[in-house]
Amino acid sequence: MYFAATHYIPTMLEVTRLFDFPYYQLEKFNLDKALVTKQNGEWIATSTKEYIDRANEISRALLRLGIQKDDKIAIISSTNRTEWNIMDIGILQVGAQSIPIYPTISAEEYEYVLNHSGAIYCFVSDIEVLEKVRKVMPKTQLKEVYCFDKIKGCKNYSELFELGKDDGNQKDVQERKDNVRPSDLATIIYTSGTTGKPKGVMLSHKNMTSNALASAKRLPISGIGVKALSFLPVCHVFERVLLYIYQYSGCTVYFAEGLDKIGDNIKEVRPNIMSVVPRLLEKLYDKIYAKGGELSGIKQKLFYWAVSLGEIWEPYEANGWWYNFKLSIADKLIFSKWREALGGELDTMVSGSAALQPRLTRIFSAAGMKVMEGYGLTETSPVVTVGMYRENHFKVGTVGKALEDVEIKIAEDGEILIKGPNVMIGYYKDPEKTDQVMSGDYFHTGDKGSVDDNGFLKITGRKKEMFKTSGGKYIIPTLLENELKQSRFIEQVMVVGEGEKMPAAFIQPNFEFVQEWMVKKKISGTSPEEIANSEEVKTRIQQELDVCNEHFGQWERIKVFRLTEDAWTPEDGHLTPTMKMKRDVIKNKYLALYENMYGR
Repeated sequence: MYFAATHYIPTMLEVTRLFDFPYYQLEKFNLDKALVTKQNGEWIATSTKEYIDRANEISRALLRLGIQKDDKIAIISSTNRTEWNIMDIGILQVGAQSIPIYPTISAEEYEYVLNHSGAIYCFVSDIEVLEKVRKVMPKTQLKEVYCFDKIKGCKNYSELFELGKDDGNQKDVQERKDNVRPSDLATIIYTSGTTGKPKGVMLSHKNMTSNALASAKRLPISGIGVKALSFLPVCHVFERVLLYIYQYSGCTVYFAEGLDKIGDNIKEVRPNIMSVVPRLLEKLYDKIYAKGGELSGIKQKLFYWAVSLGEIWEPYEANGWWYNFKLSIADKLIFSKWREALGGELDTMVSGSAALQPRLTRIFSAAGMKVMEGYGLTETSPVVTVGMYRENHFKVGTVGKALEDVEIKIAEDGEILIKGPNVMIGYYKDPEKTDQVMSGDYFHTGDKGSVDDNGFLKITGRKKEMFKTSGGKYIIPTLLENELKQSRFIEQVMVVGEGEKMPAAFIQPNFEFVQEWMVKKKISGTSPEEIANSEEVKTRIQQELDVCNEHFGQWERIKVFRLTEDAWTPEDGHLTPTMKMKRDVIKNKYLALYENMYGR
């Protein structure tokens, strides 16, 4: 396959605003397949030119609907799709702002975000989202809701193409575009906060374009012929900025049908690059490992041998020629099959949102699919650091080096502070909260970390999540949690114990894996409730804790735990849409277990 040169220097068109990205792509690449979405079982491609033409039709239609500069338009989509991107560009180039909303939040949360942002139009993907919006619409300022899917009784977004077909007001669109400055507000992204009401993060065109352009320099491959698979929610700034990066780099973007179809889509699309979250990699690895467990004899021994090699992998062939020779054999016999199962052409996965187990970084990288971990927040547009294999910008166990023009400072208490063109304008309608997180030009991330002599950032935990036991000892729960989540028996874990004599943990078992283990061991009762109360399961998980505890000081070790009977999900309130734990919610849900752990 042909890949064009990695980096391109703009000549005529300088990208300074988000809607410049597709125009830059038209000038430099003019792709036949810019954005590709599956409809009725068929992948439908939109060219760069059609993408821009459609966006201009949307812009002309919005002007005819009376959209003014700084009006707010919400977009809520259950899946990533071409329509989202067309709407995004169409809204931005008339000087309005797009308000992306997580599809999985409750109708009440929809109401809050729609009202707080002042959105006057809303575009939704499907009937499920539409029904939630309709529940709260009378309590909002919404004038109309349009749907991407064809739904009876709801205006379809294609009606705007008809309204914008006449290009008689294109000069007005151009005038609006010309008046949009890089410093202007582009979007308000509502953080899926672990506590309280979500905050509206105001990001300018400059915030996000500077971040995309700096991040594009870390992209391992780019140009015509490169395929990217997009499935993380585009309402989250991580995936959204990646889409701008892909457009700038000339990659064809395929939109996955959903998390449940990700395996099928990978095989169909055969992507070269994709973004992931740690939980997805954990699940992928668990499935691969389970298949290895089904092998027998020499095949199984070879499988486990290859995995053990992967677990000690180091970048830049640091393990020496003998290791690399063995790895080449493992690659031919085992790892090549892993790659084929993931499409056969996957070169790099970019991981964000949460801490990634170094073991998974090593194993997937050994298997020829390098995992580049990054770090950032919505408030930093989002990328602060990201790994890159070239130029020694990659170190296992770190989140890479800072982007160009982004400065990292570690405060006296270990908190990570960020300064750069990517730092947000502030929180919408909340100058007080903005002031709380800013010290001059530096943004207080709330995360703790350290930067080594070579510039690699390592995250050590959340400042607010640290707690003291009654003995005055500090506990960083994320360190223990990340260690425990390497166990295949454990799906989720939350360490507690503030003000108590010792740390303890709520553990949600990996029900699917534990069920398989119980069947093999001929242990009866495999429902979630039975698993959570099984003495055999508790004994086995205690063994996992014992291994974990060896890596920590006596005061940090988890002395007691309780298993939960239900899965922790965003829908049930345990997790945010980006899969972060809502610690207060989880503790309150299992307050009886908490009291029991501490003998009360």
